[in-house]
Amino acid sequence: MSIPAPHADDAAPAGPTDAPVPGYLSALNPAQRLAVEALDGPLLVLAGAGTGKTRVLTARIAHILFSGRAWPSQVLAVTFTNKASRQMRERVTALIGPSAEGLWLGTFHALAARILRRHAERIGLKPNFTILDADDQLRLVKQLLEGARFDDKKWPPRAILGAIERWKDRGLTPEKVSGTEAKDGDGADLLGLYRAYQDRLLTLNAADFGDLLLHGLTLFTRHEDVLAEYHRRFRYILVDEYQDSNVAQYLWLRLLAQAHRNLCCVGDDDQSIYGWRGAEVGNILRFEKDFPGAKIVRLEENYRSTRHILGAASGLIAHNCGRLGKTLFTSVEGGEKVQVRGLWDGEEEARWIGEEIEALQRKGHALSEVAVLVRAGFQTREFEERFMTIGLPYRVIGGPRFYERQEIRDAMAYLRLVAQPDDDLAFERIVNVPRRGIGAATVQTLHRLGRDARISMVEAASRLVATDEIKGPARASLKRLLADFDRWRGQLAQSHHAELARIVLDESGYTAMWQNDRSPEAPGRLENLKELVAAIAEFDGLTAFLEHVSLVMEAVEGAGGDMVNVMTLHSAKGLEFDTVFLPGWEEGLFPHPRALEEKGEGGLEEERRLAHVGLTRARERLFVSFAANRRIHNLWQSSLPSRFVGELPAENIDLVSRPGLFGAGSRANAWDGRARPGQSTYGGAASPRDRMIDGRAREVRSPRPASAFRVGDRVFHVKFGYGRIVAVDADRLDIDFEKAGGKTVIDSFVTPA
Repeated sequence: MSIPAPHADDAAPAGPTDAPVPGYLSALNPAQRLAVEALDGPLLVLAGAGTGKTRVLTARIAHILFSGRAWPSQVLAVTFTNKASRQMRERVTALIGPSAEGLWLGTFHALAARILRRHAERIGLKPNFTILDADDQLRLVKQLLEGARFDDKKWPPRAILGAIERWKDRGLTPEKVSGTEAKDGDGADLLGLYRAYQDRLLTLNAADFGDLLLHGLTLFTRHEDVLAEYHRRFRYILVDEYQDSNVAQYLWLRLLAQAHRNLCCVGDDDQSIYGWRGAEVGNILRFEKDFPGAKIVRLEENYRSTRHILGAASGLIAHNCGRLGKTLFTSVEGGEKVQVRGLWDGEEEARWIGEEIEALQRKGHALSEVAVLVRAGFQTREFEERFMTIGLPYRVIGGPRFYERQEIRDAMAYLRLVAQPDDDLAFERIVNVPRRGIGAATVQTLHRLGRDARISMVEAASRLVATDEIKGPARASLKRLLADFDRWRGQLAQSHHAELARIVLDESGYTAMWQNDRSPEAPGRLENLKELVAAIAEFDGLTAFLEHVSLVMEAVEGAGGDMVNVMTLHSAKGLEFDTVFLPGWEEGLFPHPRALEEKGEGGLEEERRLAHVGLTRARERLFVSFAANRRIHNLWQSSLPSRFVGELPAENIDLVSRPGLFGAGSRANAWDGRARPGQSTYGGAASPRDRMIDGRAREVRSPRPASAFRVGDRVFHVKFGYGRIVAVDADRLDIDFEKAGGKTVIDSFVTPA
């Protein structure tokens, strides 16, 4: 099918025709078709979950081209992910053929980079500028901090970079940052660092991802001829997932749409869940104000979920005030009610979900069509443990498995060294984490002695700190670290192993390292560390726990094939499954307290939107669960069901709980939350002492061998040069060097001269 030439007056509608309705229109429902055919002026398509927004976008592009409104090169279609761009291009190509290659279709950043390369000189770059990745950005910030003599412990590079990125997301160049934002609470000149960062990028002929939009704004606002060129080029602009746009993206789009005003934004205000990374739900809420005369089309017929699932989701989200409003429905009858389950504690919850999944599997249900969606990453640990116990294969989407996470591996390395001092791999992983000034040269020295003397790195370190092989600061740090491990091993006999794990993480500085890290990931890492301590408390001793983790990881390596999906609610957006489990719907967990503390009512509404996203991931079966008691960060807490449970419409749910534990629809009539008899708030046992391990780690050091050297021997040392031995103590030599003076070294580091 050929594409006609665009009309001279693109505002004039196409003339009447007796031609049959094209296939791309005949497959649409009335609301979808209205969204496709409304080509003149600004249009907001409120597309609820599962209502066919991608079909609308692709059909709209086809209709613009087939109606002669524009050439492919005059259409700009913006998505948020590369995956979405590929899918849209494939669908459009299927409709219009090879001419789809002429479309300007891609992510915000890809399209902004394309424009920026054509006009790079206007903002001081060359067309072949480099786009830095996150590692390069962080390295550059570290260099600037060192040059400005900033203490990177007080002002972590990730936190500085995070502040810069937030300014860029808001479209703020250094000149536009207000004085109140220029310094942080400790008086750091953040604005000065921002200026230096931008200047350095220009010197390097480089840009980061935020610059692609930020420079684009500068280009359009300072060079009217450039903006006019793109006004002439783009007759139609389409945007997907508009509710996820930040301020810079909003301003960029608004500038491009000024001329023709043929801007179509497709989004769902009820699925705006990324405020923590700069998304501004206000962009979609004020669309009519920003673009007077705009049409709004609501897509409300859902093709994914059952009537009860949609009823539960619509009833919940109706409690939000900041929304434009729509109600999802389906023409398909039938389907099970949403099962809302009250359980005694998190362990029973994990066991119940495992049993339900096994029952579905026996009926032929594919595990890949089952998802467990949690609010916080640390929650996955309990389900991973349960699934491993019953042999249920699973995958963690959007992040590593619990025991594969960086902070967990680091913490485990500390604990392995407490239990087994000869674990070289663990020692090498944490010897300079957090940073102690123990560099690669020191580690190489330890390796060399360990190989030559056939001893562990810990033993090698113990010998070397008594010599002059290692320089002052590194030597002092290494000596302190060894003393710490000696002390912790001594405490293993007197302290509960979970409490000892907390002590190790605190006294090593590892917990403080993440507390001082201001990156968005840091709070989650701290939650995971607390969950690790809680996991340790469930075992009879540290050795038993370490053995358990080793077996778990070995089983993980062999997993494959059909697997249950485990992920956070944020990672689940855009996905769908036949069966969905939503555990942990309790106050203090969901809504997340941090969201309420930082954003108040706005945070609560975003949490409710997140719950709405979780509910609408399910096609056929949906389970919501909450526990009367939950151990969070190693403390037993009595819990009330989440306020979101009480907001689910009674006609769409089946409430299943122990008799008397939960009154119908009322959070106030929930469990009294008393702990089980014999359980403490510490680790689940009557007393930490009752769970003490009998076998404690014993430090076994290799006896120091006698040296082959004698007093008076002349020797050579690669660092200190020639010298003569003045004293011998086993393998330790006191040497009077000709140039370096008196030093104490290990005998394997010298050779006869």
